[in-house]
Amino acid sequence: MSIHFIRAGLQTSIQDMGRPGLMHYGIPQGGAADPLSMKMANLLLGNPFNNPVLEITLIGPRIEFDDDISIAITGARFKVFLNSNAVDNFKVIQVKRGDTLEFSKLINGARAYIGFSAKLSIPIIFDSAATHLISGFGGHRRGAIANNDRIYFKDIRIAEPAYLNREFQLNYQARPLFRVVDGAEKKRFSQSTVENFYKSTFQVSAQSNRMGIRLLPSVTLKSGTLGETLEEMISSGLQPGSIQVPNSGEPIISFIEGQTIGGYPRIAHIIRADIHRLGQLKAQDKINFQLVSQKDAKQILRQKQHFLTKIQEKLRMEGESPLTI
Repeated sequence: MSIHFIRAGLQTSIQDMGRPGLMHYGIPQGGAADPLSMKMANLLLGNPFNNPVLEITLIGPRIEFDDDISIAITGARFKVFLNSNAVDNFKVIQVKRGDTLEFSKLINGARAYIGFSAKLSIPIIFDSAATHLISGFGGHRRGAIANNDRIYFKDIRIAEPAYLNREFQLNYQARPLFRVVDGAEKKRFSQSTVENFYKSTFQVSAQSNRMGIRLLPSVTLKSGTLGETLEEMISSGLQPGSIQVPNSGEPIISFIEGQTIGGYPRIAHIIRADIHRLGQLKAQDKINFQLVSQKDAKQILRQKQHFLTKIQEKLRMEGESPLTI
């Protein structure tokens, strides 16, 4: 069984949870930019959480199916049509042979995910099918899907009906607040710079990608305000969510395909419970940061884990592995 991409979309790619544990080889984790939305698509379909999905960015595809299959769409909200009939996110959709799925206008967020009640026939590289778009390996032909491409499936089944009501759906705010803890090099910044960082509303730059999210401050963090200890620092490890400030003063958030080491001071780090929301940012979105303690960060993570447990119970998937951030 296969699907045919009549129109591929702007940047449609195959993703899973990526390649954790290889950063010491210089290989970023990669994978889904919003891993929580990816997992929820698989949860709806009764799949393993790491089952590869399609990640759709900003402009979606038009897909033709050549066999019956079940799908689920999560993440960013688009206007989506199955044979000209509108379909919803966060539910199992039954697709028939010859059906056409088309993504139209983006409503909010940046990336949507299509899960399938089947396995994708994709080469596995370093235990993952994920496409590393910056480096050009993994996925379908080592890059984004192109017009007229075809992707093949195996072990197809029809999933049971499932739906998550609005109480359990992920919402993406117009101006999200990201909670952070102190960065490793916070002391390299002057007190006024740190205060300015938390007071500022930042805008996502059009130069952002899966490697890093560049921010344009509403009040420029000039290099002259960064304190007197900004001598050359030794490069150190980076994780998704690390916020570096180069001499330009424009913060850079390390993202899912970001470099594994960096030489700019880190003013803050986004807490684990909020990192998945980075995948829903797009150019010109405005964001703010709020400093929390390590203790609070752990409590927020526990609260989100409780929310995810309720979702699993709602779908009667208690026998599956726990859904985690």
